[in-house]
Amino acid sequence: MISTNLYYPEGLPNAQREGHDMEAVSPFSRTAMDSGRSRSRKRFTSVPTMATFNWKFTDQEAQIFESWFRDTINDGTDWFNIKYKTPLGMSLLVCKFATMYKGPTLLPLNRWGFSATLEVWERPLLAPGWGNFPDFVRYADIIDLALNREWPEA
Repeated sequence: MISTNLYYPEGLPNAQREGHDMEAVSPFSRTAMDSGRSRSRKRFTSVPTMATFNWKFTDQEAQIFESWFRDTINDGTDWFNIKYKTPLGMSLLVCKFATMYKGPTLLPLNRWGFSATLEVWERPLLAPGWGNFPDFVRYADIIDLALNREWPEA
């Protein structure tokens, strides 16, 4: 995992729910065989995820976003941290622009629309090993409630 000290500008709105999409790059390779079956093998342990981001900004927010893109993250080529909703909750993701953003597009109520595909360094997943204990994950809220009620001092 890499880290960076560059951040999406504080005070700018988070990405919109509309168009919220993540697509992981495949970590395995698949080979077709003469019998019609196929053989799969794991090729990588860490693969990026491509995430679609959509933003709606005021005039001033759009100015800040475009200036930040140019000046802080070197026209989109540097890695940066951004908060994004994942199945794990609001997560701080390390990412960079995979393509140039689209926009500004004039929207109703004097807003500006921007969209981009970002390359997320690593899929936002639970720590390795948790896949072996699905009930602990499924019932984590009940376990947490029971532990805090029965052993509050712990």
